[in-house]
Amino acid sequence: MFIKPDCIPCILKMTISSLRKLSLDEKSVKALYADILQIPALSGLVWDITSPEIIEDVWKKIIATVNSRDPFYEVKSSQNEQIMSLYPFLEKMVKDAADPLKLAVKLSILGNSMDFMVADSSIAIEKSITTKAKLPLSDKNYSMFRQQLEAARHLLIFGDNAGEIVFDRLLIETIKMLYQPEISFVVRSVPTLNDATIREAKAVGIDQMATVIENGIDGPLPGTVLSRCSSTVNDLVNRSDLIISKGGGNFDTLDEERKHLNKKISFMLLSKCEPHFDNFNVKLYHPILANTY
Repeated sequence: MFIKPDCIPCILKMTISSLRKLSLDEKSVKALYADILQIPALSGLVWDITSPEIIEDVWKKIIATVNSRDPFYEVKSSQNEQIMSLYPFLEKMVKDAADPLKLAVKLSILGNSMDFMVADSSIAIEKSITTKAKLPLSDKNYSMFRQQLEAARHLLIFGDNAGEIVFDRLLIETIKMLYQPEISFVVRSVPTLNDATIREAKAVGIDQMATVIENGIDGPLPGTVLSRCSSTVNDLVNRSDLIISKGGGNFDTLDEERKHLNKKISFMLLSKCEPHFDNFNVKLYHPILANTY
């Protein structure tokens, strides 16, 4: 999905939030922010571009200034550790559910809110998850997803954030228990924001239940552009029976890709912004499961 006018202030808000998390003095923050504002798409001069592609340009400027390839490494580690401490609680929730797969899907989507929960205590996150797990999920879309999953021999998952990937591990565990497909899990090759790399995926044990693969993209893109992915990833796309796309960044980029891609994709994300609300007709901060078949 190409950017809408709403996306520009959203990206700028994300930018200043990121800058405030870094060890920069006020003078450096102002200088860097002024440089970022020169990106054409942030001035409304380019519209046929996705949010992740703009954020990639933003992130290149940030990492050049702080001289760190992965400035949010400690943030990502903290997110993973925090959610892993809740894993027994999450496992029990799924095990006790009337439909374990449906709850695992919903929790995997709710994990997309880790951007908001990183500063919360584990108790607060547990309470938030319990409450949000009651939010509705489209029965029609879930039924369609489950039917496709039952028939899938190879499943390809494009992962998103640290912390969120712990919920993805639980989803993978539930899927394998029910259907035993071959599963590949794709992460970023180049660190960007709090998105998961192979280091974060291994830290939470996803490599113990799925094949973890870097996307091969040569820049800090918080999304998936298949023409920039490795031949290995594209081969997996071609032979996969079902693709799961996690998060808004992967949706925004793969939504453009799917127009030329004859594959089954299930998008799992939170409705975090007005463009997603308009596209999916789902209330803000509600879970989205959307299938393209």
